Amino acid sequence: MVLRLIIGNKNYSSWSLRPWLAMTALGIPFEEELVPLDAPDFKERIRARSPAGKVPVLLDGEAVVWESSAILEHLAERFPEKGVWPSDPVARAHARSLATEMHNGFGALRSVAPMNLWRPVEARSFPQEALQDVRRITRRWGEARARFGSSGDFLFGAFCAADAMYAPVATRLRTYAIEVDPVAAAYVEAIHAHPAFVAWKEAALKETGELAEDEVDWPVVKRV
Repeated sequence: MVLRLIIGNKNYSSWSLRPWLAMTALGIPFEEELVPLDAPDFKERIRARSPAGKVPVLLDGEAVVWESSAILEHLAERFPEKGVWPSDPVARAHARSLATEMHNGFGALRSVAPMNLWRPVEARSFPQEALQDVRRITRRWGEARARFGSSGDFLFGAFCAADAMYAPVATRLRTYAIEVDPVAAAYVEAIHAHPAFVAWKEAALKETGELAEDEVDWPVVKRV
């Protein structure tokens, strides 16, 4: 049975991006179902599939998996050959820790710098709490790259679930022109250059639905 991933708007839905990017980048076949976040019946449509009433949701036969981190773990169990996590136990433990830290933290940055792929690259001021998040994130990236990333361009060399979890942060750093160190800047470039991310962004730029809470210049909507 083909997996079905239910997602929200590609321009805005950072949580939807994470499993979609992982599955696409790692060659895990699935069907996509997009439910616009501003649809009048959004809650009803999603609650019919998931008790959380949020996207993303993965349908795998009788299994219903919600929350991006849970979806990634489900994929790792279902497709052990796909490299969802690094094969080395030490690297895998580190990658899972990084991914969990992303899932549970960095709220200051996420609250003031929503993912918005069609916004032109343009700097804006941020509170110190958000900039502290940036410094913590880029320090984590540098540590992972130095210890585990010598075999490729991503945190653990080859693309894995940890990269999927941090991909939305990479978009935020670019969209809002946040200055980072050279290692972090190279990683941001690697995420944006990945064919799976390129495909997601191309689709995002064709969307028309606008969400005020994710447009920091509202009521002006800036588009590339």
